[in-house]
Amino acid sequence: MRKLALGGSLSTLQWLMFLLANSIALPVVIGGMFHLPPEEISSLMQRTFLIVGLSSFLQGWIGHRYPIADGPAGSWVSVFVIMADVAVKQGGSAQDMLPLLEGGVAIAALLLVVLGLTGWVHRLLFLFTPLVTGTFLFLLALQLSGVFVKGMLGMQGAAVRPDPATALVSIAIFGLVVLLSIKGRGWVKQYAVMIGIVSGWAGYGLLGLNAGSPAAAAPPVQLPELFAWGAPQWDAGIALTAALFTFILLSNTIAAVTAVRDVMPEPARDPKRTLNRGVLAGGLSHGIAALFSTIAVVPLPVTAGFIRITEQTRLRPFRAAALLFAGISFVPAAVRAVAMLPGPVASAALLASFVQMIVIAMQSISKEVLNLRRLTIFGITLVCSVGLMFLPAEAFQGLPSMLAYVFGNALLFGTMLVTLLEQLWRPVKTE
Repeated sequence: MRKLALGGSLSTLQWLMFLLANSIALPVVIGGMFHLPPEEISSLMQRTFLIVGLSSFLQGWIGHRYPIADGPAGSWVSVFVIMADVAVKQGGSAQDMLPLLEGGVAIAALLLVVLGLTGWVHRLLFLFTPLVTGTFLFLLALQLSGVFVKGMLGMQGAAVRPDPATALVSIAIFGLVVLLSIKGRGWVKQYAVMIGIVSGWAGYGLLGLNAGSPAAAAPPVQLPELFAWGAPQWDAGIALTAALFTFILLSNTIAAVTAVRDVMPEPARDPKRTLNRGVLAGGLSHGIAALFSTIAVVPLPVTAGFIRITEQTRLRPFRAAALLFAGISFVPAAVRAVAMLPGPVASAALLASFVQMIVIAMQSISKEVLNLRRLTIFGITLVCSVGLMFLPAEAFQGLPSMLAYVFGNALLFGTMLVTLLEQLWRPVKTE
């Protein structure tokens, strides 16, 4: 009995670290984009922790009911980047765009709630074939791996060259997690990610590397601020953008649920009910994100890689970790303390999980016969999307805002392209 309780506590702790590792980077990135002062970045991180914890718990309780971590949506970051750049180019302040972005997240929330309540999600399932889902996962891994590799090498903020000591520790963490996930047995394999994070954090301390600033004085308990960016605003451009991004949010949810379902030991559930509940809960979490002025969160497909590495399939420790993570947000000192987790350590541990996500993506693509048609669609999507990843952000400044959003986000462009090709290029009967 004691052993079971200890195992549950360690599982909860590892899920907590996984939630943390997925949550600390983007608030800092968004804060830098919009030139927010340090105290506002700290407040944004506090609100992000609350939304991530609440959303993960809601999904595990009334949503899709799988242990899938929610985290800040990388797909929304491109919209934030473009809007900030547009504001500066027009001679204004990037922060003036934040209420508009808040409104866009609220519109997406309304659309997701409608889709979830009406059950219309299942009518769109024909669009998300194994090729589409696998390609989405593949492109997501490619797009975010660049971010994590830069983080591992210490190339954050204004840094343009790798930091040798940081890179050495990060590569060691990455290798350790991958090795334990392949060769480890029993609890060593189950807690590979936690072992990697703890070892890396300790390595940072021993080498005297910068792991963040110590927590400043703060009130013992502080409620996250509502509408910290002001009242939401809307215009036609952000409304169209939110409608377009609802498609990518559906893709994200379907890909995450499909990937985790494939690595879970339990029998498959009714996919229609599961996705309807997941999309509805996602709409609720988007609404809460707009209320608390944070970047919206989505189910993270990389969780499937984490589960495959650690074999953590139980729902109870996951939900306990989600509630604990949300609770941390009410204690500013705790937020600042856990935010001292070095970014390169988190990046290295997450990159190891993305290795397994590539495996899951290829397994999804190969669920159907890899004939010439499917391989060609995958190849066209891959070369076009990866090509966009190498273009500078200012390459699409002259385009209308809607096209700039599409071409400025390789994941969005690639998902739309593979879906269109899959539907327009119909297979012949002999295939």
